[in-house]
Amino acid sequence: MSKLKLAVIFGGMSTEHDVSIVSGISIIKNLNKEKYEIHPIYISEEGNWYEYTQDTQKLKEIKVGYEIKEEKKISSPMEYLKKMDCIFPVLHGLYGEDGTIQGLFELIKVPYVGCKVLGSSISMDKAYMKIIFEKAGLKQVPYVYIRKDKEKYRYIEKDFTEEICTIKQISEKIEKAINYPMFVKPSNSGSSVGITKVKTKEELEKAIEYASKYDTKIIVEQGINAREIECAVLGNEEVISSCLGEILSAEEFYSYDSKYNNQESKTVIPANLPKEVTEEIQKQAKKAFKAVDGKGLSRVDFFVEKETNEVIINEINTLPGFTSISMYPELMKASGINTPDLLDKLVELAIEN
Repeated sequence: MSKLKLAVIFGGMSTEHDVSIVSGISIIKNLNKEKYEIHPIYISEEGNWYEYTQDTQKLKEIKVGYEIKEEKKISSPMEYLKKMDCIFPVLHGLYGEDGTIQGLFELIKVPYVGCKVLGSSISMDKAYMKIIFEKAGLKQVPYVYIRKDKEKYRYIEKDFTEEICTIKQISEKIEKAINYPMFVKPSNSGSSVGITKVKTKEELEKAIEYASKYDTKIIVEQGINAREIECAVLGNEEVISSCLGEILSAEEFYSYDSKYNNQESKTVIPANLPKEVTEEIQKQAKKAFKAVDGKGLSRVDFFVEKETNEVIINEINTLPGFTSISMYPELMKASGINTPDLLDKLVELAIEN
């Protein structure tokens, strides 16, 4: 039986470029070499496409910051991809998880792993993801949506009317809408890049300016006293949800540095929660996935309030990490699906879809 030609794409132009490299190489190492003719593709931070020629099986475990050296320029990426039977994009963040590269795959009519254009774009943009979750009746923390407009900001009301403000005016409006502590987030970012926890107006203003370096759309959320719980989902129409995992951050919140550089951060699988809370999160994870028109895979993140055990959805990640510390493959493994079998299933779902 002939092998399936599978392109695995990693790297990319987003702030999560380095994480994507580790995820991509991890996936390549775990793919069944008897089933697939694997074509590793590396996209540089400048957007250039290369064949990655390193024998990944000889690589020991790599960490975030690993530098790609063995590469051969691809002169025509579209023509190269057209020769594939399936594509596995492992591109976290902008230009990989936001529907842009999915649109390219649709144009060349090659099956690909993961969510389609709509599900990817909605889930990447926190402002619009929140609107869909609200429509689905999923509880969220109180939040404010603002936009950077040259040297000023636009405060976006729930009915989408707008008010142009200075940084001080926008901070005052936010203070009236939600309480400290707050989390300031770029609307289109992942791996906690650009996120700041703030407790004062001065910190809020600095955090807004910092977040605006990553995106003109900014979300400001009210902080709550809660546990961070994650659930993996798998499927197209028939969707399964995994056991749950809990994040125990070594820092005030699960920042980029806390995730990838602080050895004190830990994950607990399965999360120690009452049965009814676990089942509610698994149910809501599938509902959120369906609400954004998800396909293939996603990791859905929740808060569980410490005082009440109330379940509050945080966000959905349509191309979750596959590094050695990533929650998605670990949750699936703890639910009885090892990584090679999981990758087989994701390819099957892509071709089926």
